[in-house]
Amino acid sequence: MGHMTATPATNRPKRVLLAAPRGYCAGVDRAVIAVEKALEQYGAPVYVRHEIVHNKYVVQTLERKGAIFVDQATEVPPGNIVMFSAHGVAPTVHEEARQGRLATIDATCPLVTKVHKEAIRYAKEDFDILLIGHEGHEEVIGTSGEAPDHIQLVDGPEDVANVEVRDPSRVVWLSQTTLSVDETMETVDALKDKFPQLVSPPSDDICYATQNRQTAIKELAGQAELVIVVGSRNSSNSIRMVEVAKQAGVPAAYLVDFASEIDEAWLQGVTSVGLSSGASVPDVLVQEVLEWLAQRGYADVELVKTADEHLTFSLPKELRRDLRAEAAALVEE
Repeated sequence: MGHMTATPATNRPKRVLLAAPRGYCAGVDRAVIAVEKALEQYGAPVYVRHEIVHNKYVVQTLERKGAIFVDQATEVPPGNIVMFSAHGVAPTVHEEARQGRLATIDATCPLVTKVHKEAIRYAKEDFDILLIGHEGHEEVIGTSGEAPDHIQLVDGPEDVANVEVRDPSRVVWLSQTTLSVDETMETVDALKDKFPQLVSPPSDDICYATQNRQTAIKELAGQAELVIVVGSRNSSNSIRMVEVAKQAGVPAAYLVDFASEIDEAWLQGVTSVGLSSGASVPDVLVQEVLEWLAQRGYADVELVKTADEHLTFSLPKELRRDLRAEAAALVEE
């Protein structure tokens, strides 16, 4: 038998490496179902403050069913129902809704609520709270609003140099739930160098789904020449997945909302395409990408599974009440 030669790339069968887990996390699932249930129970319109989850398709689908998305609760006419998005809101927003005589449904993800509660607790104990996150992100605005006098934002490792605290022995870090795990730990390490007595939160703030999707992407990135992540431009966890793929060494990685946004030129010389989706993406969009790739010869799909997810959250308790009657009563007060 002669010596074996490597198969030239052109002869290798084209394949798609499909990440598992991908797509909807428990918090997104709960928030989207909450809007659908509210529309079913109370009829349209149901107002939603900010995008319920950061996904174009989901928002458009819910709008067609009668949801109205607004930037602020103050835009909602009195006597209506307003829902708060999965990203969480500051206490001032609850107050605005009360002043505006609105019935509210809070669809904040329970994992975000956990970070809010940590912020409240450490502020009561008079700690300086260093919140690792991205400036302007809804979740960061909501968490910061729980204890604005105690919280300062740390936006990545390069921001650590600017951090000043009152008492280095009373400092704790918390984080936005949708960050890159690796980058967050880099920031934490830099903070610990500066403040050796830095306290860590009782449990990791970065959500299980964010971590799992990043782990799966790393696995794909090692085996693919191209990674496609389905997700929206304003979705923090989806953007992080593209970054994680690039850091893991994949030659090219892109974020698309829909299959129609894929550029055929990306496929040149590519035999293995890695595919995943952000935590706010319905799987129908991933199926469309699989069909698009199959039409171009990538019909062989291999599942790359790195974790099992079984977590579910119960729906917001407000859905058990007659909110239309409550809203009407508020206007009459």
